[in-house]
Amino acid sequence: MENDEKQVMERIGAATSLLERMLALLEERQGAGEVERISATVEQGRREAELQEKLAAAERDIAEFKAAAAQSVLNPLRRTVPASTSEMLAKHGIAEGPVDVRTLDAALAGLSLEQRIAVKSQLLRAGVIT
Repeated sequence: MENDEKQVMERIGAATSLLERMLALLEERQGAGEVERISATVEQGRREAELQEKLAAAERDIAEFKAAAAQSVLNPLRRTVPASTSEMLAKHGIAEGPVDVRTLDAALAGLSLEQRIAVKSQLLRAGVIT
């Protein structure tokens, strides 16, 4: 432990002396009017690169969602139920508005599997099934 502390102190001391020498050199140049422009670049860290990738992915997702929303506005899904389906549901006491799935299954019991699937898909598209 003490050895590690000594090494750290030595490194700090070396860095301090290097900075002092650099400062003295800059002061000499300033007195002679030789100070040049000092610039530094910072390398981009791994975390920053990760965040930029996530941002780019989020921007792509937003663009896709906007395109999908624009497409749905241009080509809206059918929101009405065919008259035959409405008549069949009305015969079983199911009126317009949200339909309970259990009640719907009981009403469709007399239909074939394909017909039940077709009716349920129509109701799903119309947003009637709860």
